[in-house]
Amino acid sequence: MTATRVVAFGGGHGLSASLRALRRCAPELDLDLTAVVTVGDDGGSSGRLRAERGGLPPGDLRQALVALAGDHPATQRSAGLFQHRFAAVLSPPAVIGTREPAPVGRLTGHAVGNLVLCGLMELLGDPVLALEHAGAMLGAVGRVLPMSCEPVGIEARVRGTNSGRPNEVVTVTGQHQVAVTAGRVESLRLNPDAPEACPQAIAAIGAADWLVFGPGSWYTSVLPHLLVPELAAAIVASPARRLVTLNLAAEKETFGLSVADHLAELRWYLPKLRVDHVLGDARAVGDPAPVERAAESLGARLVLAPVGATDGTPRHDSAALGAALVPVLGAAR
Repeated sequence: MTATRVVAFGGGHGLSASLRALRRCAPELDLDLTAVVTVGDDGGSSGRLRAERGGLPPGDLRQALVALAGDHPATQRSAGLFQHRFAAVLSPPAVIGTREPAPVGRLTGHAVGNLVLCGLMELLGDPVLALEHAGAMLGAVGRVLPMSCEPVGIEARVRGTNSGRPNEVVTVTGQHQVAVTAGRVESLRLNPDAPEACPQAIAAIGAADWLVFGPGSWYTSVLPHLLVPELAAAIVASPARRLVTLNLAAEKETFGLSVADHLAELRWYLPKLRVDHVLGDARAVGDPAPVERAAESLGARLVLAPVGATDGTPRHDSAALGAALVPVLGAAR
């Protein structure tokens, strides 16, 4: 029997959680994993490198690679190195006792893996080759691809950012600003409007058995894939089954959206999207009735399972999420 080819979409911590869970399923279900990652990050280390050097923001790509890193101690040490972030270095006072030391250093805040990926992309001139090389360094048990080989901008029309003018709608520009916006997102767009999709990502979608969306920041990690015309067309045309994994709590960018609203947003941005299964945590879903109706509007069945961390934080437990994925992904074999 051939391997089951799974393509997971997203970025940041949400995609990492999904990939770690899928990795746990991989030996039992014989999964061939590909991550397709957003390239809109403009904050922190990634934003600085993007502004100074150009090219793709590496942070979300790095996190996906680390989530797929092999289990050998050497590759795990390399994964730890990729995640290592340079701390601030304190400059000594000019005159002892005159003032507090100040943090200095251009490396401050950068993750080592971000710098490695930036260097590889410049050296090889091809982000896909750079990611393949980095994956080999980490013994990755899957492939990481960008949704586009060029960086994109994220813009949102947001209502209520100013408490004094609650009905005013303004344009918020940049992934970071959208992620921390105080208002409610009314619409989302990419800049440019129609970025060219990564050809290898298109091919992976066409060959996939499963397409997995979420968990993750809905407006800045999940929905951007549906706004790349070639990706959207490939997703609709793919013969693969589709799974949506719901978040455990609303984030700042999705404040005011119900769980059912998250599913409605998928349909709004890609009306032809059909989904087979929606996976959620019963505690996070609450009343399942509206979520079941929203899932059915996409053609999906709602599956409830305890996939959250036991410490009460709104994050997915990779072992629990992996256990919940096994019967869903395995049922189609």
